[in-house]
Amino acid sequence: MLSNPHCPIIAIEEHYWDPELAGTFTGLEAPKGGEIDKRLYDFADLRIKEMDAAGVDVQVLSHGAPSAQKLPADTAAVMTRAVNDRLAAQIAANPKRFAGFAALPTSDVKGAADEMERAVTRLGFKGVMIHGTANGEYLDDRKFWPIFERAEALDVPIYLHPALPDPRITDIYLKDYVKDFPLVVRPAWGYTIDTATQAIRLVLSGVFEKHPKLKIILGHFGETLPFLLWRIDSSLKRPGQKSLEFRQIFTNNFWLTTSGFFSDPALLCCVMEMGVDRLLFAIDWPFVIDNRPAVEWLSRIPLSGEDKVKIASGNAKRLLKM
Repeated sequence: MLSNPHCPIIAIEEHYWDPELAGTFTGLEAPKGGEIDKRLYDFADLRIKEMDAAGVDVQVLSHGAPSAQKLPADTAAVMTRAVNDRLAAQIAANPKRFAGFAALPTSDVKGAADEMERAVTRLGFKGVMIHGTANGEYLDDRKFWPIFERAEALDVPIYLHPALPDPRITDIYLKDYVKDFPLVVRPAWGYTIDTATQAIRLVLSGVFEKHPKLKIILGHFGETLPFLLWRIDSSLKRPGQKSLEFRQIFTNNFWLTTSGFFSDPALLCCVMEMGVDRLLFAIDWPFVIDNRPAVEWLSRIPLSGEDKVKIASGNAKRLLKM
């Protein structure tokens, strides 16, 4: 536990499943019926018990991948609205322990922007979460920019969460090892390919020049991008390319979380590249099924007490207006 008794611990990438939406998932993303699934559907028993055991005061809840990102355009908005209403009801039943990120029906861009506004202004959500590509399309496509415009206007962050990479990527790069190492296509490497690529494409697209106050959250210590930041920025400044300040955009418009990644070297890299004010605590429960190691790690990280408080909850309070 943290030594500061007045510092709550807010974990901001903690997942659940809505039965109706999860019922649309197929393949590797479909419900498996194990211990993780049991926790994904739970709000009042295992979830709270395991939060209390570890000293987690608040979970910011978000739907697990792929959330609404694979829904067809003709049904996405209606289903996602119902999903967000049900999550809002769970939060309202226990507001001291829960907050939320709304799901978005990205196959209906106007519907997604409108649902974001409704979820934030009427339901009290702290932002939104998008999982991977939108039915296979990267979010830097200009048709999705109304979503970013609305997020900037509402002054709420968009959390870019991983999902399975495009099947063509798996086929080319990973299929030889999926049988023996099924998680290589998910958190071990596939998720990083998916989300880091999405983030880089957003910067290259010019969306941050159009919307300079847009706020993006990346989990898992930024999906390798802080480690690569110097090289990416330096390479994109070589002669013969369009002018782009990659480092400036990344350090001004992105925040990073610790979700599923409890490593001192990774932490220190992110602090040195981004500054401690850009780091937020998250566990990735229940995919990381035990909260305690993450909280114990937070208590002993090689940073000052003041910086630990910022990561534990101070930065989240400011960014999410909690």
